[in-house]
Amino acid sequence: MNFRKIIYVITFALLANFFFTGMAQARIYLDITSPDFRKVPFAVPYLSQKNKPGEIDKTDRDMAALLTEALEFHGFINVVPPEKYDGSKDTDWLNLGVDYTIIGEYEITAESTSFEFKLIDVDEGRILVGKRYKGSWDIRDKIMLKFCDEVIYQLTGERGISMSYIAFSSDISEGIKEIFVADVLGKNIKQITRHKNLAVSPKFSPDGKLLTYSSYHPGNPNLYITDWQEAKSTKAISRRPGLNLAPAWSPDGKTMVITLSMDGNPDLYLITPEGTIISRLTKKTGISVSPTWSPDGKHIAFVSDRSGNPQIYVMNIKTKSVRRITFQGNDNTEPSWSPDGEWIAYSGLYEGRYQVFIIKPEGGMPLQLTWYHDDHESPSWSPDGRQIVLSRLHDNDKDICTVFKNGTGFRTLFRLKGHQSSPEWSTRMQ
Repeated sequence: MNFRKIIYVITFALLANFFFTGMAQARIYLDITSPDFRKVPFAVPYLSQKNKPGEIDKTDRDMAALLTEALEFHGFINVVPPEKYDGSKDTDWLNLGVDYTIIGEYEITAESTSFEFKLIDVDEGRILVGKRYKGSWDIRDKIMLKFCDEVIYQLTGERGISMSYIAFSSDISEGIKEIFVADVLGKNIKQITRHKNLAVSPKFSPDGKLLTYSSYHPGNPNLYITDWQEAKSTKAISRRPGLNLAPAWSPDGKTMVITLSMDGNPDLYLITPEGTIISRLTKKTGISVSPTWSPDGKHIAFVSDRSGNPQIYVMNIKTKSVRRITFQGNDNTEPSWSPDGEWIAYSGLYEGRYQVFIIKPEGGMPLQLTWYHDDHESPSWSPDGRQIVLSRLHDNDKDICTVFKNGTGFRTLFRLKGHQSSPEWSTRMQ
């Protein structure tokens, strides 16, 4: 179903009088960044249909399973398997050892389906939040994810990322790299391009609605833009001779920084989303590629070999002053600025393998996040700044993986055939 039609889902006002009084008093914020923080034990019993009490079918179990997977994806929640208590809502939660439980019910009518959820603090015996959603039956998965993100918000003060997406390049289609977009749980994978030629470096617009990428199908690496949700016609925004590579959208979506080599040297240019050049940012000071904007829109980080090998530099957009921030290693590339502006992730060559590091924008000692005997490249931050998606080359297979900002929780997201690369995490799409 078209994503914009999901806006049809109506989130009703908080049922304050029905579930609890005073949302401000009920909300709690957990410090999940604390070094001694333990995963929060949850229970998600099977959903039930109001007009069929006592009957649990596969759909009820599947909806609970999706909600469970989305909760655990955030990294600080551990859901007790429902098989331990038969998935029943009538369970002694304290005896089960959980801190929170989610009770979900739904009702199907001829016009629509309505869902009601309650997040319950087991120890205090109170409802932290109650939500009601209404929509068509075929968007029930979106409703599960929407409530998951509400739960994360109630616990941390920041909305969850279940309804974000990851774009990537993959050769699962006829062995030729095309652009794909998947939800973060890998449930729905959509092929975006069908150029039957190399397509790489997908980049989401700040609102997540548009996607830019470079494709070699006309014989030159040109830059394209598409509305990936609506499947509208794709159009070229830069067909200049030479490279038209890897644009970075400004936070306000009004400009991009792109690498062009129309005069022979790969340099950075500021352009409009329509492709008009506003200004040239670098001029024949080595190769300049892979720009990424700071969240405040005042700086970009990029890669240049002006010192003799690839290193990360930061530029003030207004003054065009440049400073180098990486000094360890002789091959540091693919910077990605975190949403809070505190870190820049990048891929660096270390002991013969590419690993993912993070470094402060002002420079200093980098922190290494990956350590395995594989290559880890193309880092991109999650919307909440707690995770990084990357590509990993392992035994001649290239997969999309994630790791938490503290270097824990490394996992493979999509197990697909062939090679996946150039992952890009979208903003929240709600």
